[in-house]
Amino acid sequence: MTQNAQDLAGRVALITGAARNMGRGFAAELARRGADIVVHHHSDASRDDAEAVAAEVQSLGRRALVISGDLADTANVRHLFDAAVQAFGRIDIVINNAGVVIKKPFTEISEADFDRAFGINTKAAFFVMQEAARRIADSGRIINMGTTLLGATTGMYAVYAGSKAPLEDFSRALAKEIGARGVTVNVIAPGPIDTPFFHGEENEQPTAYLAHMSPQNRLGRIEDIVPLIGFLASEESRWVTGQTLFINGGFLAR
Repeated sequence: MTQNAQDLAGRVALITGAARNMGRGFAAELARRGADIVVHHHSDASRDDAEAVAAEVQSLGRRALVISGDLADTANVRHLFDAAVQAFGRIDIVINNAGVVIKKPFTEISEADFDRAFGINTKAAFFVMQEAARRIADSGRIINMGTTLLGATTGMYAVYAGSKAPLEDFSRALAKEIGARGVTVNVIAPGPIDTPFFHGEENEQPTAYLAHMSPQNRLGRIEDIVPLIGFLASEESRWVTGQTLFINGGFLAR
């Protein structure tokens, strides 16, 4: 696997949930490799972070567009893609990264919790993929962010893991349907990553336990995931499609 510093020059990458955590790292990596970036964020609460990501992209010599919206509303999904095409004329890479994590005992998950998790992790992800299939350029790349919990079972995460599980079937089906255009569709399934997204639901004891599950005795880091994003966004990944790629430092092997 090689990485050309400008192998994505002329490409446009749309990243949902790009204001923070892994999404921010993905935006910076693809900009370093030459892509212009559409920085999606959820609401006014994340606007400053999204603008900071855009500024970082621009400091790397690339163009950036910031767009907000709750993607559980399909009208906002369409608006996101409309704005991206209007600004840049094309979309080559879509990273379906927006998500919400809920950690609760099964018996305490409310209807509102269920609707929130499935609204973002399932419904929004599906319709982002659908719109990507309609708009993405030939030889494009669709990358869906799942979780290692697609292959590992643990308590307290039923609604999170359950709402991420459909990504595998969505991705396999779409890979078959649009693969003749050279478009690839894959799922990345990270293990626990050392970000505020993870720590918002965990305290010291389970964090230590989860770190110990890796042979390296640590949580994953954003920089552990970024190279795989770069590969899947590149021409080198042309023969990888319909796959779920677990990347978790040995937390789970499948």
